[in-house]
Amino acid sequence: GFVAVERRVRAPMLPLSLFRSGNFSGANLLTLLLYAALGGGLYFFPLNLIQVQGWSATAAGAALLPFILIMFALSGWAGQLVDRFGPRLPLVIGPAIAAVGFALFALPGVGASYWSGFLPAVVVLGLGMAVTVAPLTTTVMNAVGPELAGVASGVNNAVSRAAAVLAIAVFGAIMAWAFDAALAEHLQAAGASAQVTAFFEGERARLAGAAMPPGVDAATAEALRRAVAEAFVAGFRWVMLLSAGLALLSAASAWRMIGGKGATQAG
Repeated sequence: GFVAVERRVRAPMLPLSLFRSGNFSGANLLTLLLYAALGGGLYFFPLNLIQVQGWSATAAGAALLPFILIMFALSGWAGQLVDRFGPRLPLVIGPAIAAVGFALFALPGVGASYWSGFLPAVVVLGLGMAVTVAPLTTTVMNAVGPELAGVASGVNNAVSRAAAVLAIAVFGAIMAWAFDAALAEHLQAAGASAQVTAFFEGERARLAGAAMPPGVDAATAEALRRAVAEAFVAGFRWVMLLSAGLALLSAASAWRMIGGKGATQAG
């Protein structure tokens, strides 16, 4: 309905002619895919640190500080990449680096060290996003005339927010599916009773925050906690590998749709 109205009104809120620009369409498709990976993947990262690794909420929040610092430190340098190389190269290389970062998140297991397990992933993801964000914004703004710069910026911002929200919903379903399958397998391997298995049927929605069945001894409770944590990690790996795939698709969309050097200006 929105598209139909925007095609007919004299002064559309979103001029559909903007999407005739390959740079504008390509940049927004890249935004949709990459920010879906970022929003969906990083939504589950603090849950891993808090519910599986046993971190405090403060420590889990601080775990992403290197990501922020890298983007802050490299933003000025990254902003010059479009002038030097054109928009296509940084918008292919940046998401490809981010894809490696997402893949690295899939490696650590239960009890992983931050320094050897998660920090490399955070640093590589931060580098990939630093290479991407400033050239992406420049490409969006340069794809239209000055009179439409506000509209272009608003569209790109809306696409990034919608991508994250949609990804959390989709990744949540995938996480639940993978968690349930892995938990059933671990409970069976641990020789859990029918009563314990039935108890966890009602706790599945809490993922790694699931409570332990009442009345079990300490050793059994520890084994069950391990099974729940391993099940969460199994789902988390699915999420991060899917995020890596989306990042690679965003790099491919940039390669296919965005022009090289000399194709940065509107018209």
